[in-house]
Amino acid sequence: MIGFYDYTVILTYLSILSGTTGIILCLNGVGHPYLGMFFLLFSGLCDTFDGKVARSKKDRTEQMKKFGIQIDSLSDLIAFGVLPACIGIAMIRRGLEGTTLPNFRFVSVGRETIVYQVISIMIAIFYVLVAMIRLAYFNVLEEEDENRDESGQKVYTGLPVTSAALVFPAVLLIHIFVKADLTLLYFGVMIVMGFLFISKIQIRKPENRQIALMILLGIVEFAALAIVLACVRR
Repeated sequence: MIGFYDYTVILTYLSILSGTTGIILCLNGVGHPYLGMFFLLFSGLCDTFDGKVARSKKDRTEQMKKFGIQIDSLSDLIAFGVLPACIGIAMIRRGLEGTTLPNFRFVSVGRETIVYQVISIMIAIFYVLVAMIRLAYFNVLEEEDENRDESGQKVYTGLPVTSAALVFPAVLLIHIFVKADLTLLYFGVMIVMGFLFISKIQIRKPENRQIALMILLGIVEFAALAIVLACVRR
């Protein structure tokens, strides 16, 4: 068989499987946009550690390293590019009808006009396109070892696509506190993030303390989404 299947690529493969599963579930009849968010968060967790796991193998060949870079970007495109776009489309197709939680109300985001749906689809397509451009550009800079600032610190040019794993779940959780239809907000955030992906802003690679805080935030979001989803009346 072609490809590599040792422990260095397991987390990346799991991220791909998670992202694909989330896409399928949030778009079919048995799924829900909130379900997609769980898989988005899990993919984010896998992406946090896949690089560290891969670098732990001391006898990695150059071919294995290049293969890892390619599948990591392909995985990110599926999990943090296509999946958030599909979640947005799922929000248009199906809304939250109610909740057993006191004083919480979820509004339906379905039954929108054709124009509204077409614009939303165009935004989703734009988001996936710029996510792909951002990932491809990162790979070019990585191969040329230009992902560093003047001090030699590792930096990212453009907002990392993986930030979607924390941003979009936070947007959906606003549903707990407000009674407005948040579909427009979701797609608005998608537009902003899309432009940030291809902007020239430079962001330093997070250190261990920052990574730990992001993991903690992801756990909180996961738990909150689980509580909300358990209380939703279908």
